[in-house]
Amino acid sequence: MKYVAEGKERLDRFLSRKLPDHSRSKIVKCIEDGSVLVEGEVATKSGFQLKPGWEVEIGEIPETAPHDMTPVPMDLEIVYEDEALLVVNKPRGLAVHPADSHTGPTLVHGLLARAHGLSEMGGSFRPGIVHRLDKETTGLMIVAKSDASHRELSEQIQARSVQRRYVALARGFPAHQRFTIDAPIGRHQGIPTRMTVKNTGKAAVTHVRVIGVAPEDKGSLLACRLETGRTHQIRVHLSHFGFPVLGDAIYAPDDWKSGPMHLHAAALKFLHPFSGEEIAAYAAPPEDFLGRELITESLVVGWE
Repeated sequence: MKYVAEGKERLDRFLSRKLPDHSRSKIVKCIEDGSVLVEGEVATKSGFQLKPGWEVEIGEIPETAPHDMTPVPMDLEIVYEDEALLVVNKPRGLAVHPADSHTGPTLVHGLLARAHGLSEMGGSFRPGIVHRLDKETTGLMIVAKSDASHRELSEQIQARSVQRRYVALARGFPAHQRFTIDAPIGRHQGIPTRMTVKNTGKAAVTHVRVIGVAPEDKGSLLACRLETGRTHQIRVHLSHFGFPVLGDAIYAPDDWKSGPMHLHAAALKFLHPFSGEEIAAYAAPPEDFLGRELITESLVVGWE
């Protein structure tokens, strides 16, 4: 397949526009594998800058093998459940759904093993998933059992009426007990798998409250309330302003990367998709979360 660049643009972004049916990660892999030619020369850098009129040729893109959706029984912690939905406390290290980069058991496989239906609005490999958490982030997620409930819950998320509160152990000690980070987030120009604060990004707002100090002055325990829900939002915002999350292998400095990531989705509040009743759920951080004993539900949710 051959294409001609209309203007200056990164190679991976150009091909992602031209090939919308293929994931960005698959296109990046084709580039890195040497399957892309620019003006007749192999280009192996995703960030290679194209110029107007340059010809880009990409070889046949291999088909992705269908994901194995065989149910896998799991001992999932269900915090709330009725006929329309459930709220699950996702453990650390469990991906939410299959992806090209992850083919092992996921939360979806565990949900499929339970005796109830799941919505199909998210696609065949994301049944029931209304919103997601990063693999290493623990905490609460809403799962829809039908398309009707999924649709209503998605509208609440789009309207920003679902309250999502997290706790994090961050490096350093903020000067203010409460503050708001209002900084747009977009994809990193040189590393497509990372996000960054940038003027051309999408609006992103995180409200933060200091709720304690971790044992041995290890860092600050923070409660974070999301106003928006950008990819990696809390991790990017805190890191950018000097308070990276402990154990964050992507955004923390080297001496703060080791160990489990200390970011936990502790509380959710939303309206039931059918009855309109307010549902509030809370889950304490996992046992290996430093300072866990200092974190209470009232500290996490008792502020606006």
